[in-house]
Amino acid sequence: MGLFNRKPKLPPADRPPLAADERVLAWAAAGNGEGDGVVVASNLGLWLPGRAHRLGWHDILKAVWSGRELAVTPADPVAERDGYLVVADCPAETYLLVDPGDLPHQVRARVTRSVAYTAHHQVPGGAGRIAARRVAGRDGLTWTVRYDPGTPVDDEAVLAETDQLVAAARASTAPADV
Repeated sequence: MGLFNRKPKLPPADRPPLAADERVLAWAAAGNGEGDGVVVASNLGLWLPGRAHRLGWHDILKAVWSGRELAVTPADPVAERDGYLVVADCPAETYLLVDPGDLPHQVRARVTRSVAYTAHHQVPGGAGRIAARRVAGRDGLTWTVRYDPGTPVDDEAVLAETDQLVAAARASTAPADV
C-alpha cells in the first residue's frame, strides 16, 4: 500500500470499546459493508462482529485467510487442570472481507507470535496438542491442551500422561537460572 492510498481511519461508530492500552492495528468491513459490522485487529486481540468482547490472540486456535474470507476458530475452555486448560474448537466464524487491507496479515502475524511452544503427543487411546501461548499485556505463558477427536479425555491414564507431558514441556521452556 502506497503513501497516498492508505485505508481511511476506522469510523467512530464502528470502534469497539478498546482498553486504555489498546490500539487499532487494522480493520475491514465484514460482508458487503452495509451494516454487517467490522473486524478489528488490535494489539491485544481481535474484535469480531456480534461479539461484545475481544478474542485475545492466545484464544484463537486457527485463523485462515482464503483471499476473500477470514475464518476464525476460537478456543473453548472445557476444563481446568493443574497448570493448564483443556480447550476444544468452537465453531469457526467466517467473515467476507471485500477490502481486507492489512487485516489478514495482522491476524496471521499476531496469532503466530502468540505461540511460544507447540507439540503433538500420543496419549493412551488418542493424542493431543500441548501449547504455550503468550498473552498480550501479561508476563508468562498460558498452557493449553487440545485433544484430538476420539481421545478419551476423562480417562485417568490420559489425564496422568497429559499432566506429565505438560510438566515436561513447562520445564523445557522455563528460563535457566543464572
